Amino acid sequence: MGPCAITTLISTVALSKMLSLASASTLSLAPAALMRAPAVRTAAPVMESKAELESLAGKLNPVIGYWDPLNLADYDQWSQGQEAAIGFLRHAEIKHGRVAMAAFVGYIVQSNGICWPWALTGGPNGVMHSDILAAGGPADQWDALPTASKLQILLFVGGLELWSENSYVLGLSGEKHYMRGGKPGFFPSIKKGGIPHPVPFDLFDPFGLSKNASPEKKAKGLLAEINNGRLAMLGIMAFVSESKVPGSVPALAGKIAPYSGEVMAPFAASDNLPFVADMLKSPLF
Repeated sequence: MGPCAITTLISTVALSKMLSLASASTLSLAPAALMRAPAVRTAAPVMESKAELESLAGKLNPVIGYWDPLNLADYDQWSQGQEAAIGFLRHAEIKHGRVAMAAFVGYIVQSNGICWPWALTGGPNGVMHSDILAAGGPADQWDALPTASKLQILLFVGGLELWSENSYVLGLSGEKHYMRGGKPGFFPSIKKGGIPHPVPFDLFDPFGLSKNASPEKKAKGLLAEINNGRLAMLGIMAFVSESKVPGSVPALAGKIAPYSGEVMAPFAASDNLPFVADMLKSPLF
């Protein structure tokens, strides 16, 4: 699989996030040696209040400042207190922003005929990345992927979700869950997670480029990341809207390949999977 597959899927999966799926029952099947966490200094819980949210908004955009027309900060959606709800919202925004930045760049790459030069699948009837590229725009390229490729990407992204939501794994990296005072946007180390085989790189900062950065530089970088993520979320939705409803984004008229499929459906009838045909009959699609 190349970026032609991954970026389109990621933008789809992000719209149906699998948050809070990790459970203790999964870890109960692990050997006792794996479950024995090493002594790790865990960061003290820091729950963000609405006042801190307002202060952050002023740093992110001094012109607009704090703007919450739906009063989400006051809505205790999980019945675990306002600060836990704010932690959820902060983490969700950072994660969606990261996914949107990858999707935005990927959409541009795929729309400009860039792909890997080798085969996507092997065998006598192997599929080349160029075959996927020839299907059309990014959304059409996703539809053209073999079913096994789609399932593989979905399982990979689901595994990342399970890993990042698990309090045990977070504890091995010295952090807590973002709804329990942990740092919003934090992704736990894969190398420290007790996986019984070598893991050369972490998902976040795999080459350790920011490990020695000053706290001030990290804080500035986080503000830039949030702002860039917000812009990318608007950008990728503009691409998808224009592809589905030509002319809906005047600035992109004639620049985005039209798409006749269902942008919210990760599978098509051609995937021949259970329940997919019934799903596509829903009035939502």
